[in-house]
Amino acid sequence: MRPIVETHSATMRINGATLVDGVDLSVGSGEMVAIVGPNGAGKSTLLRLLSGDLQPTQGRIELKQADLRSYSASQLATHRATLSQHINVTFPFTVEEIVRMGAGDMGIVAAHPLVESAMDEVAIRPLRSRQLPTLSGGEQQRTHFARVLVQLACGEARHGPGLLLLDEPTSSLDLRHQIELVEIAGRRARNGTAVIAILHDLNLAVRFASRIIVIHRGAVVADGPPAQTITDGLIRKVFEVCADIQYHGDGSPVLLPQAMKSIGSGNVL
Repeated sequence: MRPIVETHSATMRINGATLVDGVDLSVGSGEMVAIVGPNGAGKSTLLRLLSGDLQPTQGRIELKQADLRSYSASQLATHRATLSQHINVTFPFTVEEIVRMGAGDMGIVAAHPLVESAMDEVAIRPLRSRQLPTLSGGEQQRTHFARVLVQLACGEARHGPGLLLLDEPTSSLDLRHQIELVEIAGRRARNGTAVIAILHDLNLAVRFASRIIVIHRGAVVADGPPAQTITDGLIRKVFEVCADIQYHGDGSPVLLPQAMKSIGSGNVL
């Protein structure tokens, strides 16, 4: 499996606080990886390091075996696509205009089939003429996801499998659209894209990711298949929650939170 992105002791410190602490990881072509962890664990900071939006204060990051810092902004845009956690668009762009932005400087005629395909895939074609600020939060999220899919398609047409980074992509979506989004991401992974998604819903992460990376206090504390990473002991330690973990016939875990764990004791609240 060819590595798409790798970190080597990647560390991020700001004003004396360590947000990401010596992370070593490698994600290859075709992997579907979920990053999970409590609030403030460093997940979004790590994703921004992987995207090149931030530079590590220590260590290095490689994209397709080249130092991430060697890429210009325009080059990066053709090798990785990122759906950020917070995107504010106040100008009255239509849905179609937003999605077309993913094609960069590609001409309208050449970009048309990619735009149409992405809008169909995320089911926003009926909204194509609506102005983005008039949409619900979930509809806006799906519009930006379609834009990112167009960007990814343009880059992969030129350079082969790339990197898709998703920061809490399901936070504004209802249950149906949460499942649809991760299924779309899974299809990209099966076609060779390296997909890394931050997910708060552990059951959603278990259902769709072949590998789960658990971040706690800036460091990787578990990395592996869901059945090996999502355990009762880890849930207690990292999330401070007691949970009943059951298992599907295929061995994948199902998490049923029971109660909060009392800090510093084995009791529950």
